[in-house]
Amino acid sequence: MKAWLAALGLLAGCAAPPEPEQEPRARPTIVSLNPCTDAILAEVADPAQVLAVSHYSHDPRGTSMDLARARRFAATGGTVEEVLALDPDIVVGTTFMDPATRHALTGLGMRVETVGIASTVADSEAQVRVLATVAGHPARGEALVGRIEAALAKAEATGPAIDAVLWQPDGIVPGDGALISELMRRTGFASQTAARGFQQADYLSLERLLTDPPKVLLVAGSERGQHHPVLSRLPSMKRAALDPALLYCGGPTIIRAAERLAAIRRSVS
Repeated sequence: MKAWLAALGLLAGCAAPPEPEQEPRARPTIVSLNPCTDAILAEVADPAQVLAVSHYSHDPRGTSMDLARARRFAATGGTVEEVLALDPDIVVGTTFMDPATRHALTGLGMRVETVGIASTVADSEAQVRVLATVAGHPARGEALVGRIEAALAKAEATGPAIDAVLWQPDGIVPGDGALISELMRRTGFASQTAARGFQQADYLSLERLLTDPPKVLLVAGSERGQHHPVLSRLPSMKRAALDPALLYCGGPTIIRAAERLAAIRRSVS
């Protein structure tokens, strides 16, 4: 018996010591170079992960997120020198990023992730999931997608669509394949300009509008013609302001855009 206990003691002495507990894996640090990705990352990443957002998000004319929230983050103009000084693990931009800039960043050892323009809700939700995974928080991406779907379901209209024109900055109109056009359809508006053959970024003059006014005019620009006094002399047409910040980005912007469009539709129904 004593020999057997001694053998057990020897085996215990040869056993490998328990491994120390590993530290939680650090989340990557990120610099975002686009206002649309800025807004998504502000929702799905830890604040400390986002070393900088694009300078557009600090500009009231270019931001797609709450200005005060955007200004809690540093901003960058997107030059290689600025990004290098921040030393992020990942740089997030668009597929339109200058190839020379991208090559320089990857050459300096930085991972570069790019996303395209979201032209549909499905495109935007896919981007949310990608960026949440990049940030190391996929569950937050799913949560944001859930909020988007809930907002769209709440804003969905019943009954016939209302004839409408969205008059954007510089007097242009959106194409039928733009994200904002899908949001208009989902909230009960039918694009008059699309029905008349207008394409993405086509110019709509005041004169053309007056010859065939819609039931609802959504004004998102500040050009003189878009606020001409003659527009108030069309009693059959209702006008409503739409913040230009709601026009171009997906992600959390979809929630605010859907809420605003639904409120306008209720006011004119």
